[in-house]
Amino acid sequence: MNLSNRLLACCGFVNPGDRVADIGCDHGYVGIHLLLTGKASSVIASDIHSDPLNCARRNAEKYGVRSKMSFYLSDGLLGLPRDFDCVICAGMGGDTIVSILERAPWLKGGSYRLILQCQSKRPLLRSYLSRNGFTISRETLAKDGRFVYPVMEVLCLPSQPLSPEECFLSPALRNSGSPLLPEFRDRVLGGLDKTVAGLSGTGGEKYETYLALRNRVAALPIPEEGGNP
Repeated sequence: MNLSNRLLACCGFVNPGDRVADIGCDHGYVGIHLLLTGKASSVIASDIHSDPLNCARRNAEKYGVRSKMSFYLSDGLLGLPRDFDCVICAGMGGDTIVSILERAPWLKGGSYRLILQCQSKRPLLRSYLSRNGFTISRETLAKDGRFVYPVMEVLCLPSQPLSPEECFLSPALRNSGSPLLPEFRDRVLGGLDKTVAGLSGTGGEKYETYLALRNRVAALPIPEEGGNP
């Protein structure tokens, strides 16, 4: 089974023997891969839509892992059993992931690990995590085609809130040693440059705020390979 690099990066944060909850499982390939490779001991697969969930069931049968998977038609974590070690949320917007976490406050009372890969609004997600009792313990990058995706491991432990600029390039990401980090940093700055350019004719507080933010992101130290920031 061939998984994209971003999904393989998610699987890379799963510990051997983990009981995994794959939220928004789509066709079930992440859970199936984890079981076929012996990484996960069991998988809860959930999706908000019945068609992909039924496809995931068929794929589990096809690959011979049906007995180790359970399937739930669910919006996020609502109504799921809580006997898992880690949660995977991949391929969603940051605002969607925030909504899922907001409706599962019980996560903070356990030793769960979250593996999150969001497609958009990443600063919003990082800001929410740092202000709401979560710690980004590890973050890495994966490239598929022309896109570079951050993938993070999050612990249910409070941490020092990230600064606005760190929500664009977290300390965990800057210390990841990923060879994709310079490229991703340039993309982040490019996005901020476009925002600043779009506001340049307006002047005022919003323009000054984004210009200062862009410059603070650019000034964040990135360690040399194998060194310290």
